Parts: sequence; structure tokens; C-alpha cells
Amino acid sequence: MRTQRATGRVDWGLLLAIAFLLLFSVAIVYSASASFAEWRFGSSETLFWNHAVRVLLAIVLMIGVSRIDYHIFLRFSRGLMGVALVSLLVVLVLGSSVKGAARWLSVGPVRFQPSEFAKFALILYLVFLLVQKQTYIRDYRRALMPLLVWILGAATLIALQPNLSTAALIVVIGLFLLWLGNVPFYQLMIVSMVFGGIGAAYAVAAPYRLDRLHAFLQALETGHYPSYQIQQALLAFSNGGIFGVGPGHSVQRALFLPESYGDFVFAIVGEEYGFVGCVGVLILFVIILWRGMRIAAQSPDLEGYLLAAGITFAIGLYAAVHVGVNLGVLPTTGLPLPFVSYGGTSLLFHAAAAGVVLNISQQGQQ
Repeated sequence: MRTQRATGRVDWGLLLAIAFLLLFSVAIVYSASASFAEWRFGSSETLFWNHAVRVLLAIVLMIGVSRIDYHIFLRFSRGLMGVALVSLLVVLVLGSSVKGAARWLSVGPVRFQPSEFAKFALILYLVFLLVQKQTYIRDYRRALMPLLVWILGAATLIALQPNLSTAALIVVIGLFLLWLGNVPFYQLMIVSMVFGGIGAAYAVAAPYRLDRLHAFLQALETGHYPSYQIQQALLAFSNGGIFGVGPGHSVQRALFLPESYGDFVFAIVGEEYGFVGCVGVLILFVIILWRGMRIAAQSPDLEGYLLAAGITFAIGLYAAVHVGVNLGVLPTTGLPLPFVSYGGTSLLFHAAAAGVVLNISQQGQQ
């Protein structure tokens, strides 16, 4: 695996789209979190300053990583994957429990979510393995089965937290990379059906998950959402209309919409900036997808192609699920909006991953 210095220009389209989202997130998180921060901490600016500092760190991290040859990350991908799996095991035993799920590890004042690290560590290691196995990629015993072990290992540990939504998305990202990495399509179809059956069985194994799924399907049919979060999110979109009620004038942020600055931040965008603001945010994500896939297509080698496409797909997938949940077209689940939602782990790891794609753009073919 070679290492080379970035000599081309950074992809300004991708960089500016991400920068706009990060800067916009400072304003929307401040507005969305003000009422909760006032109630919880006695100051409406507490979460704002936390987020602002993290956004600054994310920008510095993204630019810093963009100067590091992406082959170096692939060289250490096995170790990173090992650390990710160990952290997922540790969080099951020693993790902080939030709303009945152990998803956080605390090291002094620092708290982070290992599943975010595992997501990108898995992408790196799958890319490394796929490149190594290209000469026998159609041999399912030597290629497909070992690759699935890593995907299933990470997904299972995350599902045990329990965090079924993140586990399912990691499986989807993994299968997407296998498809790009020339694993035969018929093999992936068989695996997808098996994974789908396992996921369905797990989803209905616990009564609360079965009730949630039943309520969602019933809501799609009747138009009445029993979920309090979805009701409040849809009310926020309704309040916003075409042009929104204006920055800082959200009603739903006043302790009506839970996680208004995190899992449901897009609903606050809809209320304060309206349909126009929502479209603007979606356009920025479309630009990220377009530029990211273009960088993949122009990458100098298979490693860059798979890595840029995998990271871009992961960002787009998370954004699509977040928006779908906020609009009530997907079951309620706790996923942040990349580069926008409050949360240091998601923000910093997405910024670092974007820096990797920016480095690939500098080494891309003209």
C-alpha cells in the first residue's frame, strides 16, 4: 500500500457545503437548546458554547486530517477496528446508561459514543480487506465470509446496547461497500435476505420494539401518530410553513419537542426556517453526496474509490434516516443529523471522515 503526498486542489464544493452546515448548526443548536439549557443548567447558552467549541474543533480536525495521506489510515485500520470492538465490549459492561441503553463511555469529563467510532473504523478495515481480496473476491469462503464476520461482530455488539437502528445502518453500509468491492451480487442478495430475517426477528423479540413497530405501521395507515415526539415534530413543520417563524422563535423548542437540538433538530429547522430552510439543508447534503461520489470516481486507486464512496454513503444514509424520522416516514430512532445535531462524538468523527475524503480529492485524477 503506497503513501503519497497530496498535490492537487482540495474539493471546494465539498468543503464549503460541510462548512456551511457546521456554521449553520451553531445557530440552530443555540435556538433549539436554549429553553432546555435554561431549565437544566440555569443558562440558555450552556449547550451553545459547548457546541460552538466542538464545531471549531471539528473544522480544525477536518482540515488537519485532510493533510494526512489516506493510505496511512488504511495501514492502521486493523488496529483501529480492534480498538473499536474492544470499546463496544467495554461499553456493554461499564458504559453510561441513557434512557435504558448503555451507549456511552466516560473518561473523566469526556464522554463519547463508541458506535460512531466503530462505524468509520469498520469502513476503513473493510476497504483494506476488500483491496487485499480482489484476486479471489468471488470465492465466498475466502472473501465474503471473513468480511461478514467483521460486519456482524460490530453490528451485534451495537445491537446489544441496545441500538438496533445504528446496528442496521452499519450492516447496510457494510453491504454497500462489499457491492462496490466486486463481491458477486447474488451472494449479497442471499446475505441481505438472511440479515433481513435476523433483523426482523430481533425487532419483534422485545415487546417494546414490537409495539413501536406496530404503532408506526398503524400511523402510516391512519395518519395518526401515537408517538409524542413525532406529533411534536410534525407540529413544528406545520408551524413553519413555507418561510418559517424566524430564527429563535420556535415554539416547539420550549420543552415540547424532546431532543430538539439532537435527534429532532431538523424539525426545528422546519419550524424556524420553513420549507425553504429545509430544502436549503437538503441541497447541502445533496452537494456533499455529489462531490463525495465524484471524488470517489476520480480517486487514484481502488482504496480511494471505496473509502470516499463508503464515507459519503454513510453520511448520506444517516442524513436520510434522520430526516425521514423527523417527517414521520420512518420509525422513531435516535440518530443525529451529520454536521448539524448537538453531540461531540458524531460531529468530530464525521468531520474527521470528511477530512479523509478531502485528502482523496487532492490525490484524485484530473
